Amino acid sequence: MADVRVCILGGSGFVGQHLVGRLSKAGTACKIVSRHPERFSHLKIYPGCKLATTDIFDRAALAGQFMDCDAVINLIGILNEDSHTGSFRKIHVELVDTLVDACRDAGVPRLLHMSALNASEANGTSQYLRTKGEGENRAHTHGSASMQVTSFRPSVIFGPGDSFFNRFAQLLRFTPGIFPLACPETRFAPVYVGDVAEAFSRALKDRHTFGKHFDLCGPRSFSLRELVLYTAQMLNLKRRVIGLGDRTSQLQARLLEHLPGKPFSQDNYLSLQMDSTCSENSFPDLGIKPKDIDEIVPLYLGGKNYRGRFQRYRSTSAR
Repeated sequence: MADVRVCILGGSGFVGQHLVGRLSKAGTACKIVSRHPERFSHLKIYPGCKLATTDIFDRAALAGQFMDCDAVINLIGILNEDSHTGSFRKIHVELVDTLVDACRDAGVPRLLHMSALNASEANGTSQYLRTKGEGENRAHTHGSASMQVTSFRPSVIFGPGDSFFNRFAQLLRFTPGIFPLACPETRFAPVYVGDVAEAFSRALKDRHTFGKHFDLCGPRSFSLRELVLYTAQMLNLKRRVIGLGDRTSQLQARLLEHLPGKPFSQDNYLSLQMDSTCSENSFPDLGIKPKDIDEIVPLYLGGKNYRGRFQRYRSTSAR
């Protein structure tokens, strides 16, 4: 794979930084395009990694960056709309149209696209899921005439620096005693960021992945309540998690979406109306055995005696 040259959109993000490390180790030259590459100069430590300043919404500018690239990887997505990040439609749909056209202009033969579990243009319960589904469809339908497209649909992604366990850890630290939780019974199959990066890396030159959509899940599923309780145990915090009903969950979303950082929004609430679990996990098709949360999360959240605490939790909640 040493002769492969890849351009990555979103390469400076959570998944992107793990993927750049994985590809660089395999000898793949990576170019990361961003409006502000100077903010991510630390990525230059990876052999073959270059940073480039580009307006990702400018088709001609993107095509110029894609020239001589063997593949383009799109990892860009948002969980909430705001004036800084833009709208779901702009990021998940219009950007995909632009980069597919730019790939075609530059003659790029391969596109790997990050979607989301439950993404569906027709049946998504939230604007996030509907636009993710529409963007995924467009990547395949509009891109298939000139390139080989593969998309990935992960459940919630975890790992050092994640915005899932770390966010709940922060909220738990600042919420003494009782922790009110919206949609507590929604289920997730948390997937390790390193496994997601490995899926992209393996699919890059694998002809068997061309045109396919891969659902990616960890080996076990948990309710949101179980995951929050687990996070509290990792922090050695005693918290009583109070599950909110449907109306109270909606009210919490309406209130919290006005706080800085939007810790919870009405669109997030709508996304949580569907379990984020796989009916068929695609990791075996890629030859990957996904890691369980107890292999990774305690290493960045747990104390020195985390193993005993988690084993007690695991014995009652494993499914």
